[in-house]
Amino acid sequence: MNKNNKTIHILRIDMNLTQLEMFRAVAETGSISAAAARVHRVPSNLTTRIKQLEDELGVELFIRESQRMRLSAAGHHFLDYNNRILDLVSEAKNAVSGRQPQGIFPLGALESCAAVRIPSLLAHYNQQFPQVELALKTGPSGELIEAVLQGELAAAFVDGPILHPALTGIAVYREEMMIVVPAAHPAISRAREVQGATLYAFRANCAYRRHFESWFHDDGVLPGRIYEMESYHGMLACVIAGSGLALMPRSMLESMPGSHSVTAWSLSQHYRYLDTWLIWRQGMQGANLREFITMTQAQAAAAVTAGSNQRR
Repeated sequence: MNKNNKTIHILRIDMNLTQLEMFRAVAETGSISAAAARVHRVPSNLTTRIKQLEDELGVELFIRESQRMRLSAAGHHFLDYNNRILDLVSEAKNAVSGRQPQGIFPLGALESCAAVRIPSLLAHYNQQFPQVELALKTGPSGELIEAVLQGELAAAFVDGPILHPALTGIAVYREEMMIVVPAAHPAISRAREVQGATLYAFRANCAYRRHFESWFHDDGVLPGRIYEMESYHGMLACVIAGSGLALMPRSMLESMPGSHSVTAWSLSQHYRYLDTWLIWRQGMQGANLREFITMTQAQAAAAVTAGSNQRR
């Protein structure tokens, strides 16, 4: 087939928005019957339309099991484009109708950011746009970045900077990183002084954990065993018990009951600060996200000004 014939074949693909919405519903629910209930269609109609879409694309989008529909490798790839198309159509409708932000706004955040930095921001956003349903997911940076790339989240607060070509964002909060140790522990100025120590940290895809490990490695030493925890409160409880060290932002540490029972030391200057970024996909600023970015920037600027006034 020559180049012109390939172009004609591509142009004959007749997928429509209904098919794309059906595909997304099946991909998210993993079930024809559950997807049919979501889009208010009979299951046989979804089965036919999904098969038509696969025939038009020339690939199988799903791995069919007895009671489940799992995305194939091609299906995962197509889902990304599918969600971007549907999101852009929704954005276009909002733009021409002049409507305010509305609908579901899925947002991600680091646990420390969700607990300390953004509660007032979310409350303010909800007051300004009560028709928007905020859906907040917390987790480590790696997990949140992947969710933004997959279209599961519209935006996320993660440890930055972010250099992925499909993502963009802004730095919003500067966090001072603290080594948290038992109350009677001697002062710490470098990693060599605590080589082999037990650490409490989040999973391996946590940027703060990688930062802590790098602090050790750059001093030519290694930590001891790393116990993976699910929360800062769990980490703090273990440190209070006298059985290891943890790394956390000063803002998070000072917000927790029990912080007076431990001692905290800043990391060396090169490792002392980390910036939290608000990230989103390139070209995917809908009305919900645009307003949220504006509010976030205003809050961050106000915090910087307040900090400057306190230091005077």
